[in-house]
Amino acid sequence: MTHAVVVGSGPNGLAAAVTLAAAGVTVRVLEAATVPGGGVRSSELTLPGLLHDECSAFHPLACDTPFSRRIDLARYGLHWLTPDLSYSHPLDGGRGSAAWRSLERTVEGLEGDGRRWRTVFGGVTRRLPRITEDILVPAVHVPHHPLDLVRFGAAAGLPAHVLSKVWRGESARALFAGVAAHAFRPFGTLASSAIGFTLGAAAHRYGWPVARGGSQAIAHAMIAALTDMGGTVETGITVSSLDMLSDADVVLLDVAPAAAASIAGSRLPDRVARTLRKYRHGPGAFKVDYAVDGGIPWQHEDSRSAGTVHVGGSLKDIADAEAQVARGRMPLRPFVLVGQQSVVDPSRSLGGVQPVYSYAHVPAGYTGDATAAIEAQIERFAPGFRDRILMRHIRSTPAMAMHNVNYVGGDIVTGANDARQLLLRPRPALDPYSLGAPGLYLCSAATPPGAGAHGMCGYNAATSALKYLNR
Repeated sequence: MTHAVVVGSGPNGLAAAVTLAAAGVTVRVLEAATVPGGGVRSSELTLPGLLHDECSAFHPLACDTPFSRRIDLARYGLHWLTPDLSYSHPLDGGRGSAAWRSLERTVEGLEGDGRRWRTVFGGVTRRLPRITEDILVPAVHVPHHPLDLVRFGAAAGLPAHVLSKVWRGESARALFAGVAAHAFRPFGTLASSAIGFTLGAAAHRYGWPVARGGSQAIAHAMIAALTDMGGTVETGITVSSLDMLSDADVVLLDVAPAAAASIAGSRLPDRVARTLRKYRHGPGAFKVDYAVDGGIPWQHEDSRSAGTVHVGGSLKDIADAEAQVARGRMPLRPFVLVGQQSVVDPSRSLGGVQPVYSYAHVPAGYTGDATAAIEAQIERFAPGFRDRILMRHIRSTPAMAMHNVNYVGGDIVTGANDARQLLLRPRPALDPYSLGAPGLYLCSAATPPGAGAHGMCGYNAATSALKYLNR
């Protein structure tokens, strides 16, 4: 019987495990933490009964992938809830803009820039299922839909600052700036539009869904599927060497690249080990979860019903903040992402008290306290917010790295999203999942297609491992 060990129980590790088990492989998942799930854990971080997502919160690329189509996680209790308003962007003076799941409603709200928004996002929204066949896999492959991929790449490869010039008004430019900031990259850099362009299109095609009952429901469903197929998950086990896994036919590591090099030790070819140790991580995230009486009193009315609110002001404000973070400086007014999951999933709330999720972009390894800066930014667009806070849970950048060792320096997306690493992570190779040693694979978000609790890094790595096993 063929045996596989997956090290790490984040969404990619679990997706890899389920994919292997579905092919008849006996699978053990080993997790260092006491609770499985990695980036898709949820906890009562502030008040009893108030449920907060620990990291990954919204999942626009998770509901229609080769993995989700192969494994019916709804059968195991995963249900997606999708807000009508995917993300909003408040501006000073109660103004703002909103990206609705409906492209036409978004276009109507942007008035003079609506037609240009449709020009940018209309085609890619229609073609997104075809495009994802080529962008959710390694960059080096024979394209399934080459013309669609070229059209996509023409916009995605632009600096965000350049693509933003399509729009003339502050509202549309800011709306794009907020989603582009998900890349954790300066707006003047090549391909800094890619992630925002993709997530913006996904907002109109699929919406930005949340898992009913918290992101932990994603892990619970995958573990239930794995268990149903005969696999196991063991927690509280730290794997420091492959010598601990000598009985495995294949090993898949859901860890950061440098950790993979450490675990594999001398079994890695020197050139692979050097490349993994040189892998570049990005800026950090400073996270604060709040218990808020009555929710956030946004002046911009649409923001009150948005699943995600991008807080940072104008495009120039956000671009300046992101540039400072990239230079290792803490901005006075950082970009802040606010999650209001209870808008669509009231089971997370406690009466009128709402769980609010937030994090600021900060320099890698930032050791200061960004709580006041986060609250000042939210208060800027929602006067009276501070008065409604009942409790906070603060997770600094060092604490983020301790909470999940894959988040090196607080980097929650497991790698800098520069143009080279967007295309060739974690190293240039025809099979980027293979670590150059027989039966050894990397399956974390440091592999294609990168961050997002879509499970495709794990699915792709498992597919590669199955080829090795002749399955």
